[in-house]
Amino acid sequence: MMVHHLVLGELEDFLTGQKIEDNHDERLRQKSVRFLVEKKQYAKKNISGPVKLPVRAGKKKAIVRVDYVVRLFEKTCMLVKYGPGSLVTRRRPALAASRLLEPYQIPLVVVTNGIDAEIMDGLSGKILGKCFDDIPSESELREKFDFFDFKAIPSDRARLESRIVYAYEVDDACPCDDTICRI
Repeated sequence: MMVHHLVLGELEDFLTGQKIEDNHDERLRQKSVRFLVEKKQYAKKNISGPVKLPVRAGKKKAIVRVDYVVRLFEKTCMLVKYGPGSLVTRRRPALAASRLLEPYQIPLVVVTNGIDAEIMDGLSGKILGKCFDDIPSESELREKFDFFDFKAIPSDRARLESRIVYAYEVDDACPCDDTICRI
């Protein structure tokens, strides 16, 4: 199998303690989730990932990775999507994923390259913050919870959002990207 990144051995996943492949992307993902727990005081039990997201564009199907989700009060409140490079190109597919992962709109969407981060309102796509420090802490997210509108996503909208994720994450992916499963 061809790999598109330098494998540096194994590392311990911060959330699960399991051994995973060590590469530059994974180190940046781990840095991001460690920040959520250590600096923003999220309980590890409220963060899960990676999460598999099935997408489709017409007859084409795939499963893509959503790096982390934060759940509070039995609802997914925040989605975190990692991608190397420019954050601008990560915004739209992350918003689309936030409209597919649950039957409702996930309120907050974070895109990160492991160095920078942007926080977006899931409904509008408006940029709410432009750095890791702008990510709300777990206590701040709990305070905002009652104000979130977990609006249902209509099936027609979900179908279109799925095409967007497919275009960005599958069609535009390196052919040897092993985080994507083309079905």
